[in-house]
Amino acid sequence: SARFVASAVSASRGFVRVDARSIVSPVRRAGGRSARIASRSGHHISLATSSTAAVPTDIPEQQDSISAEENPNDDDTTTIPSTGSLTRAIVAMEDDSADAMYETILQWSMDVKGVELYEAQEEAILELVEGNNVLLTTPTGSGKTMVATAAIAAATARGDAAWYTAPLKALVTEKFFQLVKDFGAKNVGLLTGDASVNPTAPIICCTAEVLANAALRRGRDLDCGLIVADEFHFYTDPDRGWAWQVPMVELPDAQFLLMSATFGDTSKFQRHLERNAAGRDVGVVGGGERPVPLEFEYRETSLIESIKELVDTDRAPVYIVNFSQREANERAQDLCSTLSLTADEKKALNAELEGFKFDTPVGNELRRYISFGVGVHHAGLLPKYRLLVERLAGKGLLKCICGTDTLGVGVNVPIRAVLFTQLCKFDGNKTRLLTIREFQQIAGRAGRRGFDTKGFVWCQAPAHVVENKRAEAKAAAAAAKSGGKAKKVKKTKPPDKNFVMWNEDNFRRMETGVPETLDSSFQVTHSMILAVLSRRGDGKRFLRDLLVNNHEPKIRQRKHQRRAISMYRSLKDAGIIQEAGTMDTSGRAVNLGFDIGDQFSLTQPLSLFAVEYLPTLLKVHGEDHSKRSKLKDERYALDVLSVLEAVLDTPGAVVSAQLNKAKTRAVNKMKGEGTEYDARMAVLEEMDYPKPLADELEAYFEPFKRRHPYVGGEELKPKSIARELYESGFDFNKYVTHYGLNRSEGALMRYLTDAYKAMVQNVPESMKSPAVIDLEEWLGETIRMVDSSLIDEWEALKDPVAAARAAEDEAAALAAIGATPRERFTAGRAFRVMVRNAAFRWVQLLAIGEEEDMAQLASENLPPRGRDKPWTMDELYAAVDPYWQTHDAMDDGYEARSPDLFDLSDDGADGETHWRVVQKVRDPAGDLDWCVEGEVDLEASEEEGRVVMRLVEIRQEGDVRKEEEKVVPSEEDIWAALEEEEDYEDEDE
Repeated sequence: SARFVASAVSASRGFVRVDARSIVSPVRRAGGRSARIASRSGHHISLATSSTAAVPTDIPEQQDSISAEENPNDDDTTTIPSTGSLTRAIVAMEDDSADAMYETILQWSMDVKGVELYEAQEEAILELVEGNNVLLTTPTGSGKTMVATAAIAAATARGDAAWYTAPLKALVTEKFFQLVKDFGAKNVGLLTGDASVNPTAPIICCTAEVLANAALRRGRDLDCGLIVADEFHFYTDPDRGWAWQVPMVELPDAQFLLMSATFGDTSKFQRHLERNAAGRDVGVVGGGERPVPLEFEYRETSLIESIKELVDTDRAPVYIVNFSQREANERAQDLCSTLSLTADEKKALNAELEGFKFDTPVGNELRRYISFGVGVHHAGLLPKYRLLVERLAGKGLLKCICGTDTLGVGVNVPIRAVLFTQLCKFDGNKTRLLTIREFQQIAGRAGRRGFDTKGFVWCQAPAHVVENKRAEAKAAAAAAKSGGKAKKVKKTKPPDKNFVMWNEDNFRRMETGVPETLDSSFQVTHSMILAVLSRRGDGKRFLRDLLVNNHEPKIRQRKHQRRAISMYRSLKDAGIIQEAGTMDTSGRAVNLGFDIGDQFSLTQPLSLFAVEYLPTLLKVHGEDHSKRSKLKDERYALDVLSVLEAVLDTPGAVVSAQLNKAKTRAVNKMKGEGTEYDARMAVLEEMDYPKPLADELEAYFEPFKRRHPYVGGEELKPKSIARELYESGFDFNKYVTHYGLNRSEGALMRYLTDAYKAMVQNVPESMKSPAVIDLEEWLGETIRMVDSSLIDEWEALKDPVAAARAAEDEAAALAAIGATPRERFTAGRAFRVMVRNAAFRWVQLLAIGEEEDMAQLASENLPPRGRDKPWTMDELYAAVDPYWQTHDAMDDGYEARSPDLFDLSDDGADGETHWRVVQKVRDPAGDLDWCVEGEVDLEASEEEGRVVMRLVEIRQEGDVRKEEEKVVPSEEDIWAALEEEEDYEDEDE
């Protein structure tokens, strides 16, 4: 058996293991258990702005040791009796042996959890307490979380820091709460890239990218003794798989617990781990019966019939698997006419929904689905709606969930039945059958331990097959009744597009087959290179080791090495890195070349192009930020944003909506002007969605590609989405409504989040002018206004007691959220930017002046205080008509946006509840004799989480150029003048 000492000698395995980190941090690991189990100070939370792909800046040099804590509520010990119970059990141990640790965990699981471990769990825990690596391949629902908890207990008992990783923030947060309950709030931290909670804790829950980037930046100096990698099959994901591979390469001293129900062949991972410096044995634990058995059935009934049968036979909730967001929404719509809730079910559902805001354009649609017991879950929805569906399903309040494969990753949602609508999917390149792994991952959602005794996995036959069989049966029945020969049935054909035929044989092969081998998905990026080069020591040697020791086949390794060399030279030529020649005082052989901020990161394939191009904007707008006017600085900031948008992936639904909207307006205008059909079509053919700086960027990109061969087939993608959102004065909801993006809210939100992260990470501090900072804060606040679900959750964790209670008592967690003081929305810098944009939106709508625009102006703004009746279009037209009698046009372009034309007064008698705003209108003559006045309702804005404006009046100011006012004759005057002219002509004759 093993002894838990720093050198970790294992006599039973016949080798000596020396923990290299005990050399790095000898003080912490000296002195045995009494020194290791030490108290620690303070609980820490911070909300970061870095992406998941960037390591938070507050990861400490060394994690704290685990420590027992008093029950956080001694006066009410019944509220959370089990919080920190495993930590107390570890501290109470008098024997450091593996056997003693194993017995402690078994006893704790029975006494506190009330469960007896399965054989596979016991085997895995035995391997882990002896310090071995473990590949856990047991089926879904077989208690992998318990094994992970045991591994963390053993690691922290011997003084090691433990890191739990998962692919999704929601899953990481869920595991965080579970571990808080077992180990105590002050022993568990959370790092997701967007927030850090208690980062010095000995147990860290984080997304896989956070640990991977920490490993790249710190290497073997990272304080990490155990890595628990959940959902390890993401190793083969083309975009994210590198994050599961990097820790195995960069942290060879750590102990690994790799977990997946669809591992497939494990032999290569055994070889990789056996070669690690720590020399640990590798145990593979798998097989065994699924705790909740699954019943598989291939169905040749209609989809609605299958769903009704599942619901009517008490097999709900049913997860209806679609492979497009459109189909998921259509299924939910169809079920609203099929399913219903009882009075008691409606009462329980309404109680759970109390206080939840369906406050985006798609909200009413989702509320209607949910009222029938139907949830929708896919990536096109905002996170708060997906979390709501998961919560309602967990409480048994939904009968069906129509989703894509987003529920196929281990968030603990109790699903009794999984119904596949088809077995083919479009993977971005082509339509193909599901892989065995994809099928089994989704099917594994059915039947959850503690909720069900059996799970059900059904698969629909292709719809045309069902229709043809039904038609044949009907014809046969008719023939039998008449005694004649069955009529020939005209068969329905399969779809022409986006379809691959499947049958019951495919279904059975997916049910029983072995998952495909996990292939390496390593990739080299600028961000990876910068992370490794920033490490103390010889960064170039560390980079070489990573490129040689990764899991790629040799032929791909050489390709990565050539790409890395090309990228390194590009970064050097751009001045982002500088070679020191010898190690400098910081212990680095390579330095960063300019004032890159703590959160600087090149996360997109063409991020370096953006960084290289940005200085050219200084030549256009001036290098000294302080000498620019506010208007020019804002133009500079928007151009910075356009450069960053050009290297982001394009959300097709959004730009298509932009183009369609522009074409609709253009057609209506041309029809009004009498333009011929062919001419209209020719104009539409040339139209495109907005692309600011497209010509300038393309001209710079061509020589950039020649200098940087690694760019390959990458292309610029100029667009204006975040910029248009700012310039239009829309908030998120209005933008969605304007373009009809109700079912793409999630896609739009992800894009805006990427744009915000690019602002934070890709713009050097020296290029951040006041307007750039304003724009950055405005974009961040816009995102937080739309969906603060995760921020609200993290806010509850500022108090460790609240964090502990959250795992045990959801009501207590929600109370903690409400009790936590947060900065007022209206007090921030971003709010004033939003107010100014909203005021300029008035000018934009008035300048176009179509009925659609005036209706929007009337509906979006409250009337003045003291007036109950809202504005009408006729009233607004009447108010602005005098302007058009004296001016030919209304400017809504660049110059009209000048901050000098906007005034905000917040120091009046009612400045705490209302602000007065005046937006001047820029006319062609430059008279500036018209303005729009309004008020900002601060209380309503705070309550609704958006800018709430009151339109007070549209008026002319002063006596400017009164002598040149146009006199518009009446109709009677015109006819009188014509008659007089005719009389004059007659007299001449």
